[in-house]
Amino acid sequence: MLETSTYHDITQVRMGREMDGRVLYWIAAYLVDGLLIDTGCDWTKEEFMAFIKNERVEQVVNTHFHEDHIGANALVARHFGAPIYAHRESIPFIKGGQPLLPYQEFVWGTPGPSEPAELPGEIRTPSHVFQVIDTPGHSLGHVALVERALGWCFSGDIFAREKPKFIRPEENMRQTVDSMRKIIAALPGKLVLLASVGKIVEEGRTALEACIAYLEEMAGRAKELQGGGADVPSIMSALFGGEHPFAELTNGHYRTENLVRSLLEM
Repeated sequence: MLETSTYHDITQVRMGREMDGRVLYWIAAYLVDGLLIDTGCDWTKEEFMAFIKNERVEQVVNTHFHEDHIGANALVARHFGAPIYAHRESIPFIKGGQPLLPYQEFVWGTPGPSEPAELPGEIRTPSHVFQVIDTPGHSLGHVALVERALGWCFSGDIFAREKPKFIRPEENMRQTVDSMRKIIAALPGKLVLLASVGKIVEEGRTALEACIAYLEEMAGRAKELQGGGADVPSIMSALFGGEHPFAELTNGHYRTENLVRSLLEM
């Protein structure tokens, strides 16, 4: 399924695999002034291409290498002849594929390989200049694109919600907090988050600051409990009421336990 909307001169394309009349998980790509930011998942690549085939796409940026952001890379590159750019740490995964868990294949599908080039420090379009900011934490090789003049930040998956309850095992909350602070510093005035989960957050600074405060508070409480002799399961129970049901749905990949362990390392 695919839904589109506009924000100023930006087209947001929300997409996801549909089962029994509902989308399993929404993911968003953005098209602005010939620049395509992410390409969705493998399950929606044909529908996505049908929508954008008559649009102007002159260059593509992958915010990171996860399967729900690169699914239509090869089709887009072949149709438009447009270069694809990604952070140097993301390129090997995009080129060579990556092992996926069953739930990932079911929800997003397995993307074919594509050939991205290393992302420069800024991306220029006829009407905009986008600064590339390294924003690790959610993954290696994660970037955000910032349009300073208009206060836009295409933030990938560095922000999904103000109070996360579960994360992947490789996520690093200290790096995530640092990356959020980089975005705030890059946009001292207006800050609009255009997130890959399909949210456009007008009060982006408020949302990022709230997320940072939440993570730091939870880290402090977790460490206090640990200092009193609590183990990780006990901390998880005290702070979050135990493991989140999402763990079972994702083959144990997204877990509250992962979040607690990362908070203890902040």
